[in-house]
This record gives sequence, structure tokens and C-alpha cells, in this order.
Amino acid sequence: MQKLSERVGTFTDSVIRRMTRISDQYGAINLSQGFPDFDPPAEMLARLAQVAKEGPHQYSITFGAQNLREALARKQGAAIGRAIDPDREIVVTCGGTEAMMCAMMTVCNPGDKVMVFSPFYENYGADAILSGAEPIYIPLVPPAYDFDPALIEKGFQDGAKAIIICNPSNPCGKVFSRQELMVIGELVLKYDAFAITDEVYEHLVYEPYRHTYLSSLPGMFDHTITCNSLSKTFSVTGWRLGYLIAPEAVTEGAKKVHDFLTVGAAAPLQEAAVVGLTFPRSYYEDLRALYTRKRDYFLAGLDHIGLEHNVPQGTYFVLLDIRKFLDLSQFAGYTDLEFCEWMIRQIGVAAVPGSSFFKEPVNHLIRLHFARQETTLEEALARLSRLQALL
Repeated sequence: MQKLSERVGTFTDSVIRRMTRISDQYGAINLSQGFPDFDPPAEMLARLAQVAKEGPHQYSITFGAQNLREALARKQGAAIGRAIDPDREIVVTCGGTEAMMCAMMTVCNPGDKVMVFSPFYENYGADAILSGAEPIYIPLVPPAYDFDPALIEKGFQDGAKAIIICNPSNPCGKVFSRQELMVIGELVLKYDAFAITDEVYEHLVYEPYRHTYLSSLPGMFDHTITCNSLSKTFSVTGWRLGYLIAPEAVTEGAKKVHDFLTVGAAAPLQEAAVVGLTFPRSYYEDLRALYTRKRDYFLAGLDHIGLEHNVPQGTYFVLLDIRKFLDLSQFAGYTDLEFCEWMIRQIGVAAVPGSSFFKEPVNHLIRLHFARQETTLEEALARLSRLQALL
């Protein structure tokens, strides 16, 4: 057999999705891969039932059904304070994952450099490699996960063509402040570069924090490629509906990449999703209130058990510090991955090893999520309480 592509040997499969498979094997509570165990809005499900009978069931326009793009343009245009052209500035994709891949392949030539904050969602490194680009990692320094602007400037001086910003940030839950984004934006403009944002958790931001859209800042729309999806906002991760918003010069290229990657997103699901994009502002307020309750309940439970953790400003993820367990003789020599595998088998709760998110040698953090019904979280906490007996 001929050798396979060298690029596939430079990254692993998704550790997140791997943990789900192991979790399913042992019947654990899956707090690793971030998807809810409750239903999407009833109005969207009712519309989906109608569409199942009436259609459409054939290809939609490659870069997204007209009514979906128009609905997205209205919603996101209001959010950034700028009219968005649904025909020239939006591409509907198969999830936010494809939106990011389209953005990277549209912007990057082989050998280009792209900055990525660390910790990072695991896809970003793989996206850079698949695009032929070289990632430059910029550390977010705990506990506040601050960054040094001088390192970003150095990255641009060293030839970086773009910077990827996940806001709110998976896995650490950081919400970039307007001032921080202004600093990044000024550097992007200074070096005539691109900012590629992942904003899938835009509505999961907790008081007193606020989400700022980078593309809404002065001069930034023409330098920003916004990647987003409906998955988290409407609890439809399996629908795989994402989108990319950018100036026409970028979307013209992204449309071509998207066309040959996937042709188009599922037509029936696009039709059903339009309903969600007409929801009033109160829907998003209720969503934030729902996840605020889940966060507070879950973190209080972790505190009661005595597990050390960060307090996420956004997203539905929390990082646990497991150093005191790794110091036990029982776990001598364990990696965070091995500890997560042990937790699945012995505790019955699945987490993601933090090392899969960091470029730095971090082995003492694991990621859990709280996008679960309260009864599920209650049982997960009861199982996690068994960790107390180890100390």
C-alpha cells in the first residue's frame, strides 16, 4: 500500500468524541462532549414535523436556503449594528466546524501562519494543519486567562496572516472584554490581517459579563470572519447547521470551498431552523437564565464535594483541577487522559483531559460540562462525590 498523506499523521482523532465513545461503552454520565440531554424548542420541532411531510427534501441553494440566510442576516445584523447582505455576506455550513474549516481554507495558503490562543478547542490546530498553515500558540494565562498583546504583535510581525478567537472560550469559559477585543482588533488592522472568530456560545454569557462581537468594532467587519452555529443556542447539535459571516470578498471564496466540501447543509433542517431565528429577545434571556441556574447548581455541588474548579464567565464548561488526586500513590504516573478513563470506569462520569486543549504541558485539568437536566447533574454530582473517599 502507498503511504497515506503525511498531514493525517500530525494530529490525532478528536479526544472529545473519543471520550464519548468510551463513556457509552461503560454507561457513564457523559459530561465530556458538550451537547444537551433535553429537547430543542417545541416550535422548531413542530416545524420539523411539518417539513418531514411537505419538504423541502432536495438540495437547497448551495450556500444556504434564502429564508434561512435572510433570518440570519436580520438576527446577526441587529447584534452587530450593521446591515448584513444575506446574498453576499453569509454562507450556511454543515455546523460551526465546517464554517471554521471554510474560513481557514479560504484565508490560508500552505505555509501561512495563524495564531491560536491556548487553551483552544481541539479542532483549531487540526484545521490549521489541514489548511497547510502553521499554528502559532498564544497562551491564555490562568486564573483569569489573560493574554499578552506583545505576543500577538510578535505573531503578526513573524508573518501570521490571521488570529483565531473563540469567544466565549472553550474550554476555559473566558469572555473576552470589549477592551481586550479592541486591542486585538487594533493589531489586526495595523497588520492588515484577518480575525477568525468562533462565537457559538454567544448567548451563554453570565452576569456581569457581556458578549462583544468583534465584527461590530470600528473597522473590523472587513477583517473579521465570524463562524457560528445554531447548535448551542437552540440545543440542536445533531442538526449540524452553522454559518459564516464575512465581507463579500471573503464569502465568494468561502462559497467555493463549502460547495466542494459538503455541497450544502440539510434542506429540511434549514427550513425548521428559520422558526428559531424569529424568537423574541426573551428567548435568549431565558436561555441565559437557564444555563446560569445549571452553572450555579453544578458549581455549588463541586464545592460541596471539595473539587477545585474555575468559574466560567461563559459557555457550559468548567475546568477541574485534579492535582491532589494525581499526587496520590494510586495514580502515580497517571496522565490526565488515564485519569479520565479511570473516572469513566470507576466513578461513572466522563470528562475530557485538559491536555487536549493546551499547547503547554498541562496535565492537571479536566473539562466537564453542565448542559444537562438537573436530575442528570444531580446523579453526576452523586457519583463525583465518591472522589472524596480517595483523599
